[in-house]
Amino acid sequence: MFAKILSDINQPYYKENFPNDGQRFVAWYLRNIHNLDTHETKDCITDGAGDKQIDAVYIDNQSSTVFIIQGKFYGGDTIDAEPLREVLSSWIQIQDLARLQDGANQKLKIKVNEIATALEDDYEVCFELITTSALTNSAQHDLEIFQRELADAETFAANLVVVDNETLKFKYDEALNRNRPYINHEFQLEEGKYMELMIDGTKAVIAALSLRDCVKIPGIKDGSLFRKNVRQSLGAGNKVNKGIARTIKNNAGDFFFLHNGITAICSHLSIHGGILSAKELNVVNGCQSLSTIFGCSESAKKADNAYIMFRFYEISDTERADNISTSTNSQSAVKARDLRSNDKAVLALKKAYEQFYTDGYFVTKRGEKVDTVRYNTAHIVNLTDLGKQLIAWHSQRPNLSYGETKIFDKYFDQLFRREYSPENVQALNVMFSTLYAKWDKDNPMGLNETLLAMKAYAPYHQLYAISVIICEINKMNDSVPSPSAVLQKLKAADLLDTVVETAGICLNMALEAASSEALDNGKMFVPQNWIKSKTSLKDLRMSIKQYLASLRISSKQFLNQLNTALEMSKEDFSSRWTAD
Repeated sequence: MFAKILSDINQPYYKENFPNDGQRFVAWYLRNIHNLDTHETKDCITDGAGDKQIDAVYIDNQSSTVFIIQGKFYGGDTIDAEPLREVLSSWIQIQDLARLQDGANQKLKIKVNEIATALEDDYEVCFELITTSALTNSAQHDLEIFQRELADAETFAANLVVVDNETLKFKYDEALNRNRPYINHEFQLEEGKYMELMIDGTKAVIAALSLRDCVKIPGIKDGSLFRKNVRQSLGAGNKVNKGIARTIKNNAGDFFFLHNGITAICSHLSIHGGILSAKELNVVNGCQSLSTIFGCSESAKKADNAYIMFRFYEISDTERADNISTSTNSQSAVKARDLRSNDKAVLALKKAYEQFYTDGYFVTKRGEKVDTVRYNTAHIVNLTDLGKQLIAWHSQRPNLSYGETKIFDKYFDQLFRREYSPENVQALNVMFSTLYAKWDKDNPMGLNETLLAMKAYAPYHQLYAISVIICEINKMNDSVPSPSAVLQKLKAADLLDTVVETAGICLNMALEAASSEALDNGKMFVPQNWIKSKTSLKDLRMSIKQYLASLRISSKQFLNQLNTALEMSKEDFSSRWTAD
């Protein structure tokens, strides 16, 4: 990977924006593995004087995780424990954010504010040590000690992931969706601890496997064993995983009875001489457990009396395998978004949409692939996106659109348990797709670079701004316009792009005004915290009022065009859906 990355970071983007190969490597990782764009990547980098051993901070609102990244770009085969000690230093400093901020550089000062807000929302912290080398044996030993310290810490949920050359290559291939060979593995079965079943034509094997043997299963470290799981490992700092680790260390004999077990699917199963051969093995439920067992490998190897139940199913049907993955991941630790995919209200919305748009498709499951030959791409909508659009438009709270947890848990009933027309679903889809297409590298709306770095959630403020513009024009400030009625007016007058860009201008104005006000008062302005607060809504409304007022002087003809073309009846407005 070293040669590949070295070649990539010699591209103009890396050379022009980052002063050394160390920063360029971290930027490459953010872009290629975390899939951030150029502006988001630049915003995350904190490396330099006063970085406190923190090269980058990336806050993933979808997984509710703060990634603290330390990069070591070496051409050698191995690295020692020094980088681990730097990560340990950053972990100690994160526990006292006020002190960390005092001595930090300007970029890290801002990130510390973001970290504080994230921790208040119970985000987990994942320290990522990324390197193009492998750890020495002594460094591996230090890693085990450090991971135990993190797992036992009571300050906040945290874990450490070392992304070495082998793991880096896997993650890169995964990001490119490259096909890799599936895992074939043989399990040693013990007499009296397994049974073979045939259920409705499907072969199954139920077995109690020793934790010692679980450690030997390939694909745990790099995640390839869990490719069909709803998510990858949450790390040793996760509360559930801490409990699993404690049981292994303190009460291994009861592990079998305290644990629900592992579900694995295979294309072929056979047992000969006490050996279970599994072809194309894939664990669809149990990623956290196996990752934790692997992380406690030394304790697991010594636990002669520790077993875990495995359910092996011989299944080659991909759709059926996906259904098993979804159904078996129904415990509380799975995200609300995933569990809502089969909710009656969601399925009713899906059915109504696909009946109205016969060439359309309503995506309800995360990672679901859609046949774009069979379906019209303009009529493909996504449950996650719709939830964020609904809370931005109908609840008038785009500051809540950044994360899925509250939308699909706390606010799900307000957003989805009501009649909602397919036309409105499609109207939100069209308006959001139109504005989101303008958040590209060419930046046609001339947005502030800080806004572009918040592309994952700031566009929902722009969608909200469109609704506010319509309300201001129609003097219906306390109401919310029908999305389909708005889109019909915008298209009829050929004003869709114009109003979208106007909303973008107003969002830009609001951000810059808020930043200037903070600086004038000697306060630190943290854009990411501002966009997640109600203050941003007040500022955005004010900027829209000011913009429309300025048109009375600078472009009265354009204002008259807007007033005439976008005039709507009171029946086209409704009350705001309460979300807070």
